[in-house]
Parts: sequence; structure tokens; C-alpha cells
Amino acid sequence: MIRFVDLILKQKHCILVIVNLRKCVWSTIILLLGTACAGGASDFLPGQESQNTPFVPPTVQVGSNPITLPPTSQSEPSHSQTQTEEPLATPTPECTPYLTYINDLSYPDGTIVEPGQSLDKRWQVENSGSCNWDHRYRLKLVAGPNLGASIDQALFPARSNTQTIIRVTFTAPDESGIQRSAWQAHDPQGEPFGDPIFIEIAVQEPPVSEGDG
Repeated sequence: MIRFVDLILKQKHCILVIVNLRKCVWSTIILLLGTACAGGASDFLPGQESQNTPFVPPTVQVGSNPITLPPTSQSEPSHSQTQTEEPLATPTPECTPYLTYINDLSYPDGTIVEPGQSLDKRWQVENSGSCNWDHRYRLKLVAGPNLGASIDQALFPARSNTQTIIRVTFTAPDESGIQRSAWQAHDPQGEPFGDPIFIEIAVQEPPVSEGDG
């Protein structure tokens, strides 16, 4: 009986201990919650500074470490685009050839000649253009019979603004009558220039022999 009473007393003691322990736990939890609420509320009270350290976002120092931006898709202008284009140099104008007829030095127009006669024709002319006549300049037949001369021959060399003599050997034809031949100077590109020059002769009829009468 005594053991039974002791057992009952021990059970009551344990129950009291457990109850007290539960009360202690609940008291601790309530105390912690109260402390947390009090600390959180103090952040919003005017005139009081919060004990918690506020969050400060990191700042970028502009002067110390420059920020490198990634390259964009748009390409930078090339050197050829940014460089100012230089104006093209004005080409030096080419010379202008010209021939001025001055006088017939031999066989003036209308000279009577015999059939088959050799004719040393000479003209006095002036190189009145700005080009110097060299081996590339030619004298060519432009109208009439060639009278036995080459239709394309060298023009006598002459510097600009100087006078010279053009000389061509002709042969009078066997046919009687007026014969007129025209010639003109040509530049290296084959273009005619200047005054044309002429030889105009009157070929007489061959004399009648006594036997023909």
C-alpha cells in the first residue's frame, strides 16, 4: 500500500514537472516573440535610430575604374570614310595643233606645165598651234589626184609659233587640163587640222608633130 501511494505521488510529481516545463517553454516563446516585436516596432518609432544596419547598395567609382561597355553591332566608320576626300588634280590641257598657210614658194596656182613634168612644190606655212610637230604628225591627201606623190607622208618638223616649208615632189599627168590636188596636216590621232594646201596646175596638150599634119 505504501508503494502504491509512493507511485501515485511520483506520477503526480512528474505530471507537475511536465506542466511546469510546458509553462516554461511557452513563457520563453512568448518572451522571444515580445522581444522581436518590440525590436521591429522600434524601427518605425520617430526620433529613434534603428539598431539594425541598413542595406546600402554598392556604388560605382567613376574616376578609378572606367566601365568598359561591350562592343555594339554597329561598326565604326572606316578610315576611308572619315578621311576627307582630296580633290582630283585638274589635268593639264593638251596642246592644240594648227597650220596656217602663208604663200606658194613654187608653182603657184594655174602654172602651165608639160605632161610628165616633175614638179618640186613648196609651201610656206606657220605652225600657229601650241603643239610641236614631230615624227607623229602627217601630211595626207584629202581631195583630188595624188599626182604621183605618196598620199600619206611625214609633215616637216616645226616648233610651235615658227614658220617652215613643206616640200612635196609631184609629177604632171599625161592628160591635159587643170589638175588640182588638196593636202592637209593630221595630228597623232589621225585628225586633220589647220588650213589645207593645194597644188593647181594646167597641163598643156602635147605639141603636134609635123608628121601628124
